[in-house]
Amino acid sequence: MDDNTFWALIEDSRQQSGNPDERLEALREQLARRAPTEIVAFQACLHRVRQPVDTWDMWCAAELILDGRCSDDGFWYFQFWVIGLGRAAFDRAAAEPDSLADVPEIRRLAGRRMDDWRDDEWPDAESLDYVAGEAFDLATGEEDGFEGALEAAGLDLPCSPEPDDAEWDVTDAGEVARRLPRLSRMFPPAPRSGGVSGRP
Repeated sequence: MDDNTFWALIEDSRQQSGNPDERLEALREQLARRAPTEIVAFQACLHRVRQPVDTWDMWCAAELILDGRCSDDGFWYFQFWVIGLGRAAFDRAAAEPDSLADVPEIRRLAGRRMDDWRDDEWPDAESLDYVAGEAFDLATGEEDGFEGALEAAGLDLPCSPEPDDAEWDVTDAGEVARRLPRLSRMFPPAPRSGGVSGRP
């Protein structure tokens, strides 16, 4: 599956509904109508297109939005959420993480307590990583056959963030403001102690 086909599937499901669960259901149904090899290829493509947002700047953006509570898993799910925004927004965010300040879904969260966020507002799309496996089960009737299909295709996909760009101190408020000026204003970082460098 090439990138254009992958993004067409993402965009089509996004147009189906404003509800994340309904979008995933639409995507699952589309994938289940495809050949098993294409469903496996979708999963491979998902992880290939994800790589440009697996960076320290993007992790810091997630940290700001999530009020300093973005774990490894949280950032992993955040990356899939950025994919779910569609190709244009994804490409802008990959090139400049601070452009997430322009995304309506992010703007709606600014200035609000996280306790007040609805479940469907959270910048988290964990289920996008599972949708191909669910579609594979529907298409083949083989429960739990997806992992075997990935292995047969020679795919050993990651399961956690692995930024390979230059690591920096994401607790340095001045550096955060320099790299992500708009998000820093929208989601002022909470004061921290200890000055631990690197991974949130």
